[in-house]
Amino acid sequence: MALIDSEIKFNAFEITLKNKPSQMLDISPKGTVPVLINGEEVIDESIDIMMWAYKKGISLQYSNFDNKLINIGLDLIQKNDNEFKVYLDQYKYSINHPNKTKEELQNSCLFFLDILEERLNKNYYLLSDKISFADIAIMPFIRQFANVDMNYFSSLKFIRVKMWLLKLMKSELFIKAMIKP
Repeated sequence: MALIDSEIKFNAFEITLKNKPSQMLDISPKGTVPVLINGEEVIDESIDIMMWAYKKGISLQYSNFDNKLINIGLDLIQKNDNEFKVYLDQYKYSINHPNKTKEELQNSCLFFLDILEERLNKNYYLLSDKISFADIAIMPFIRQFANVDMNYFSSLKFIRVKMWLLKLMKSELFIKAMIKP
């Protein structure tokens, strides 16, 4: 989404993680996606690709914000990546965690939705009334959370998070990003 938003032309290749191409592993031995190759430069972390795109591209998503808002966005992304995603993966793959109930796994994720709801009570998006790099980085994980059990997600009290997610999923940017390569 950041590459599209920054109007950077790129080629996307769908990767089957169970059958990773040797070319990809030669370029990025970690074997994770996404991987961006720009000449000799290889970037294999989502947030790094995002920041690269916003610094190189046309979009002002990153530069529109003062340092305080940038730091808030980066803190939210760090909390998403280092805390929420751990619980989200346990919830998504609950079969691998038989010592916890589905309800316990669901509840372990709610701390992050609380944080987002609080942010969204102040603005339409996470940092301001305009979509930002933080929204683009975090939205896919909230979408994953919702898709595990849509009835459960719909029943939650997080009205602003649900409206935010729906607004982003209906955005032209998201629709463009979801087109299969």
